[in-house]
Amino acid sequence: MNFTRRQALRFGGGVALVGVAGGLGLFVNTGGQTGTLLTSQVPLPEPFRQPLRLPATAKAVDGRVELVQRAADVEILPGRRTRILGYDGTFPGPTIRARSGEQLEVHVRSELSVATVVHLHGGITPPDSDGYPTDLILPTAGLTRHQMPGKTTVGERTYTYPLRQPAATLWYHDHAMDFTGPNVYAGMAGFFVVGDSVDDGLSLPRDERDLPLVITDRAFDGDAQFRYPALSPGQEHAGVESAYLGGVLGDVILVNGVPWPTHDVSTAKHRLRLLNGSNARRYQLTLDPPPPSGSPFTRIASDVGLLDIPMGTDEITLAPAERAEVIVDFSGYPVGTQVTMRNALGSGGTAEVMRFVVARAEKDDTPIPETLALKDRTATIAPPNRAQAVTTRDFHFQLNRAPAKDAHTGPHSPDHRWTINGQSFAADTDIATPRLGDYEIWRFLTDVHHPVHVHLGHFQVLSRNGRTPPQKDLGWKDTVDLRPGEACEVLIRFTGFKGRYVMHCHNLEHEDMAMMANFTVT
Repeated sequence: MNFTRRQALRFGGGVALVGVAGGLGLFVNTGGQTGTLLTSQVPLPEPFRQPLRLPATAKAVDGRVELVQRAADVEILPGRRTRILGYDGTFPGPTIRARSGEQLEVHVRSELSVATVVHLHGGITPPDSDGYPTDLILPTAGLTRHQMPGKTTVGERTYTYPLRQPAATLWYHDHAMDFTGPNVYAGMAGFFVVGDSVDDGLSLPRDERDLPLVITDRAFDGDAQFRYPALSPGQEHAGVESAYLGGVLGDVILVNGVPWPTHDVSTAKHRLRLLNGSNARRYQLTLDPPPPSGSPFTRIASDVGLLDIPMGTDEITLAPAERAEVIVDFSGYPVGTQVTMRNALGSGGTAEVMRFVVARAEKDDTPIPETLALKDRTATIAPPNRAQAVTTRDFHFQLNRAPAKDAHTGPHSPDHRWTINGQSFAADTDIATPRLGDYEIWRFLTDVHHPVHVHLGHFQVLSRNGRTPPQKDLGWKDTVDLRPGEACEVLIRFTGFKGRYVMHCHNLEHEDMAMMANFTVT
């Protein structure tokens, strides 16, 4: 049976009404966001004046990549230097390119004064390498805050990724308990691109026409440093100022760490690997002007792999952590055309993302493949089959008053917590115990926007408020964008490994305020 919004409200005690009455309306932006805008205190550059930068590619030697977490001063705003925390001192970090079925080790050494964790987002990864939030890499000196129990190391750690999964655009980012938000905001994220023979065999754009694009928003203080409303910038204790409990929204849009960049393209098809790397901001991407004929975007992949067939669409909506691979065909634009990627969920500077300039002619007669992920190349998309599920579980994402003895409530923390089923994260408690290989239906219910991410498990969306899901939900995913008062069903399956993992809201301020839960795959 489909799960309707009426049932969601009954299950949640009328959460949509209770939430707004309890002050949640303060955090819901009329532009389709949950969060509060943090404005910059420094003059901002004129859009479309700086060239797009592509991240460096990490070098793999004998199945091993070496990364160093360190602080660096980099140019983001023209002529100014901004201190970041980055992998190899870059923002975003180096792109790791790997092959399906070929195990890769990533050795991380930290030169930072804060604790960190590395999570391969979308990876089918053993639990000791998944980036459990208390499996910290501790700094060699300088950390003063209390440490939670976990499988910690000092100064370095090696993560093992078997990569028994198809080609996909994944990403790696910090996942430290209580401090994922400030660490990712400071720059700790990068692409992780998995390739395979199926993707190789398709006539898709390659090389300079294959563009990884991570879209983020930031605010800057008067010294051109990242402005983030942490209660304790030194991470002695967790939390953000109460006005930003709903999430931090910046007023500068960065693509690959460049504010409102421009990029020259040819009159050919280009593959865009789009990643929303923001803490809380959602994007609805459009092209202006649209192409003279056909859809602006042809969607070819979701979070964790190719779709069965390409699908044309006028816009791409991405919540934090969601990915979409699309093809844009610039052949219909005359040389010299400026094509702006806009954000329909933004206003002012946040309504613009980047600009493509059709700078040269290039003949491109290669058609977009009619089928993508299917081995026989003949079938069409098969809807997920709810009859495969062995059980159904409900998970309610909501803001609640923190219990008096909440382990995550420090002396300066707000008296509310983002919760799942009314509970803040507890390291010793499981919310579910799915069996390896089984299909289950997980039903998510929300008060405001919550992008829900499940570690290890990949899923297909069955319904939204009892209705057929939109095109953006098609394919296998690891993160689903839930709107205020929404009920969503997914058909989920855990493969590869047994052990303890987490699911959480990927609005990073919500996650750091304990909107996370354990589950153990048995």
